[in-house]
Amino acid sequence: MAYLQKSPWLIHYDASSCNGCDIEILACLTPMYDVERFGIINTGNPKHADIFVVTGSVNERNKYVIKNIYDQMPDPKVVVAVGVCATSGGVFRECYNVSGGVDMIIPVDVYVPGCAARPESIIDGIVKALGILEEKRTAAVMGVTREQPAPAAPAEKPAGGA
Repeated sequence: MAYLQKSPWLIHYDASSCNGCDIEILACLTPMYDVERFGIINTGNPKHADIFVVTGSVNERNKYVIKNIYDQMPDPKVVVAVGVCATSGGVFRECYNVSGGVDMIIPVDVYVPGCAARPESIIDGIVKALGILEEKRTAAVMGVTREQPAPAAPAEKPAGGA
């Protein structure tokens, strides 16, 4: 499967995690795993990002930030929830201020389970996100460039009766 023509950029947001998943995401950037070999760049600007990576459970204070970052990203975009806290709220899901996982606020395309998620799993999730991003781009291009067929002419009633 051929992937993107350009390097995908991702933005990472820590939504009140214990930093276990964040450390594993940073490990993906080290020479041992080296996600830059896929052309993946970690950016701090949502207007340049293609993939939104979220760790930690969503609480009342950060759900607006998550929604704001998501809204600033250009379409098409892909969201990856990393770790059990981002997927479901984890051990914090019963807390008074926790809304749950990221999918309670924005649509999630890829879930990477684990506590903390291993770098290999995170890379697999990002590569899966690249495939979804390519499908979304193809669908967007096909939807814009595809010519719509002309509407069919209405059928004429036969003359002289029914």
